[in-house]
Amino acid sequence: MLHRIKFGLKVLIIVLVGGLAHYILPQHDVVRVTSTEIIRQDFSWYNRMFYAQADSGSVEAANRDMRLINTVRRKTWIWGFFRRESEEVMVYRNEDTGWIWPPYFKFDSSNLQAEAAAVVSPRDDEQWVVLTHYGWRNKLMTVFPNAIGVRAVDGPGVRIIPWFNIFFFGFVIVAYVFLRAAWRQFRERNLDPTLDAVDGHMDAASDRARGVWGRFTDWIGTWREKPRR
Repeated sequence: MLHRIKFGLKVLIIVLVGGLAHYILPQHDVVRVTSTEIIRQDFSWYNRMFYAQADSGSVEAANRDMRLINTVRRKTWIWGFFRRESEEVMVYRNEDTGWIWPPYFKFDSSNLQAEAAAVVSPRDDEQWVVLTHYGWRNKLMTVFPNAIGVRAVDGPGVRIIPWFNIFFFGFVIVAYVFLRAAWRQFRERNLDPTLDAVDGHMDAASDRARGVWGRFTDWIGTWREKPRR
């Protein structure tokens, strides 16, 4: 039972960490920008956590103007690795992240909105771009991924290699292996001898306690009436 609980906790931790990484790490979509707009967005307790802070220099409020980038993108398989011929509508928000979270240090949402407006194209004269973003799209909770960059490409068939994510996960794996090896070495050199010494002292103290208790019980036994012959 304990083994199953440990396994379940490990799976839960992996799912939570993986979900957080998928939300925060940059993703790249090949899209065609159809329009840009500004809407008045209200925030509620269940979707406020998915939005960044107000734009730099603006006051945080219960609602505020939000820049949106409306696009059409090619549908994909397996988390974007393979693109299909069919298309779908995708809406991105465009807001500053500031100095806090997530750590993109984005302060140029106005400039990015202008860049997105400059590449708006109709279907008969398509201009495809790579739109870099983080976050998820959830229609039920009114959550949009946040755009952090846009650049023009030749067409929808361009292949984007997520170099940052590759180096990030490579760094995480190397750091995990290094820290695990360092922890094992530290445990073998410092903790294990200390724990062994503590166990030895505890055993010795237990033996002394048993000896004192034994002498005490023997002394109590002398009070008992000896059997008559």
